[in-house]
Amino acid sequence: MAIVKMKKLRVIAMASCREDLLEDLLLSGCVEISEPDARLDDPKWAALFTRESSRLTETKSEITDVNTALNAIKHYAQLKDGMFLQRHPISEKEFLGSRMVEKAQEASRRVGQALEEIARLQGEENRLTSKMAGLQPWQGLDMPLELEGSSHVVFRMGVCPSGVDVGAVKTDLSASGAAAEFYEISADKLQRYCLVIFHRDDEEAVQQVLSTYGFSATTFQGMHGTAEENIRQLTKQLQENRSRQEAATAAIVKSAGDRDALRAYADRLNAEAAKETNAGRLLTDGQIVLFEGWVPAENLAQAEKILRENGCAWEASDPTEEEYPSVPVKLKNSFFSRCMNVVTEMYSLPAYGTVDPNPLMAPFFILFFGIMMADMAYGILMILGALFVLRKKPQEGTRNFMELVFWCGISTLIVGAMSGGFFGDFIPQLLKVINPASTFEMPALFTPLNDTVAIMLGSIVLGCVQIFTGMTVSIVRKIQTGNFIDALFDEITWWIILGGIALAIFGIGTVAGVPVVLVIGGLMLVFGGTREAKGFGKLTKLVGLVYNGVTGFFSDALSYVRLMALMLSGSVIASVFNTLGATFGNVILFVIISMIGNALNLALNLLGCYVHDLRLQCLEFFNRFYQEGGRPYQPLSIQTKYVDVIKEEQ
Repeated sequence: MAIVKMKKLRVIAMASCREDLLEDLLLSGCVEISEPDARLDDPKWAALFTRESSRLTETKSEITDVNTALNAIKHYAQLKDGMFLQRHPISEKEFLGSRMVEKAQEASRRVGQALEEIARLQGEENRLTSKMAGLQPWQGLDMPLELEGSSHVVFRMGVCPSGVDVGAVKTDLSASGAAAEFYEISADKLQRYCLVIFHRDDEEAVQQVLSTYGFSATTFQGMHGTAEENIRQLTKQLQENRSRQEAATAAIVKSAGDRDALRAYADRLNAEAAKETNAGRLLTDGQIVLFEGWVPAENLAQAEKILRENGCAWEASDPTEEEYPSVPVKLKNSFFSRCMNVVTEMYSLPAYGTVDPNPLMAPFFILFFGIMMADMAYGILMILGALFVLRKKPQEGTRNFMELVFWCGISTLIVGAMSGGFFGDFIPQLLKVINPASTFEMPALFTPLNDTVAIMLGSIVLGCVQIFTGMTVSIVRKIQTGNFIDALFDEITWWIILGGIALAIFGIGTVAGVPVVLVIGGLMLVFGGTREAKGFGKLTKLVGLVYNGVTGFFSDALSYVRLMALMLSGSVIASVFNTLGATFGNVILFVIISMIGNALNLALNLLGCYVHDLRLQCLEFFNRFYQEGGRPYQPLSIQTKYVDVIKEEQ
C-alpha cells in the first residue's frame, strides 16, 4: 500500500544479443527502458553512439492490415462482440509460436485480397450503374447509338431544359427554313431528351435555333446498338459484378473461423511494436548496445537473472533526489484500496518519494459516496451490476472502476439500511396504495427529511476528521524529511489554536479569564508564521495567515455539507416520484412511474455523488499533503486486448 521503490538500471550488452535480450525483457514485463535524449544531447555521447534501428514502421503496417481484416470479418460476417469483449486464454508458447502467426498471416492476406477485390468491383459497379442511368432516358429510341447520320443527313441526340416547349422548337425550326425534324424521346423533372434530324447543309441554321432553347448534344462513345441493347448488356455485367462481390464477401465470411487467430496475432504484433519501440531507445556503436531504465526493487532479482543470461554488464542503484522527477511511479495497493487508482490517475499520480493517497482516501471516498446515495435498493443494484461486469474479467482500468462501484454499493446499502431508504419511501407508499389505512414505516436510525440538522452536523464532523487526517499525514511527511519546524508552525500551531477555541467555548483551561491554550497557539502563529518575513512584511504576512487559515479551514469543513445535501436531494426526488405514482391508486401504474423516476434518480445520483465525492478528495483532502506530478511506470511488457497470455512455469 505504497509507492513501489525503484532502482535505476544501466545496462551494456553485445549488439548480437539485442533481440534475445528485448524478448526476455518483454516476457518479464519488469523493466522500463528510458529515452536516450539526455545522453544524445551531450556531444561526446552523440559522437560515439546513435539510436538503434527498429522495425516499428513495418510492424505498425502489419497491425493496420490485421485490424482491417478483423473489422472486415466483423462487418461482413455480422459478428457481435457484446458489451464486453471475451478474452481467450492462450499459452505463452502458442502466443509466441510460428504456427499461430502463419495461420493469421494467411488469413490476413486472404481477407486483404478479398477487400481489394470488393473495392475494385464496387468501383466498376458504380461505373456500370452510371452508364445505365445515362442510357435509361434513351431506352425508347430504336436507333443505334453510334449512328450519327449519312452523307446528307445528321442524327443528333441531346438534352434541353425541362421547361422547353417542344412545339415551339418545331415551329422555330420550320420557320427557319431548315430541313429538320425534332423528336422528344423522354423527359424528367430536369431535362428533355430529344433527337433532331436535319440536312447537313442546314446545320448552322438548326444549331442557331436550338441554341436559343439550351440544347446540348449527347454522345455515347464506345457504345454500339440501341440503348435497350446496351442496357441489357450492362445489366448482365452488373449481375456478374455482384456475383463476384458476393464471392469475395463469402471468402471474408469464411475467414471468420480464423478470427481468434487474427486477434491473437494482433496482440502479438502490439507486443512486437512495444519491443521495437524500446529497441529504438537503445544506443549502439555497432558492436554493443546500452540503455538506462527503471526496475521495481522487488523485481530486481528477476531482471538481474535476465541480464546475466544474456551476458550483460549492468549496474543498479537507488535514484538520487535530483532524479525523483524522472522516476516512474508504480502503486502497490491492497484488494480494497486499488480501486482508488481510478481517482488518483484521473487527478495525477503522486510524485515519487511522496505518499500514496489510495489507502488513506479509500475509506473516506467509499463512506462519503454511501452517505450521499443512501438507499438500500440503489446499493443492491450497484453491487449486482459491478459483480456482473467483474465476472467478465475486464481489463485493469475497468476492473478498478467496477470494484469502486462495488465497494460504494456496499456503503450505499449500509447507509440506506440505517436511513430506511429503499427506492426512497417505495415500500410504505406501495402498502398505502394496496391498503390506504397502512401506517407502515421503514425502520431507521435517522431519516434525511426528519434529521437534516443532525446529518449536516455529522457531515461537517466527518469532514473535519478527513481534514485532520490530511494534516496528520503532512506532519508525518515533514518530520520524516527533517522539516519539523515547518510541521510545528504550519499544522500543529493550527491544531493548538482550534483546540484552544474549543476549550475556551467550554470554559476549560482558562487562567484569570485568559484562554491559555488559545493564547499559546496565537503566539506560535505570530512567531512561526512571520519568521521568514521582515519589517512591515511581518504584519501583512500575519494578516494573510489568519485570514486564509480561518476562512480556508472553515470553508473546507463547510464543503462537506454537500454530503447532507446530496442525501436529502436523492431522498426527496425518489419520494416525489413515489408520491406521483401513488396518486393514481393503481399498483401497476405506481410501480411503473416509481421505477421510471427511480431509474432517473439513480442515474443522476451516480454521476452527482461521484463528482462531488471526487471534489472533496481532490480539493479538500489532497491540498493538505498531496504532491502530484508522478509519471506512470510503463515497462516493456505484453499488453493484450483479445487474449490472456498464460505464463509457463520455468
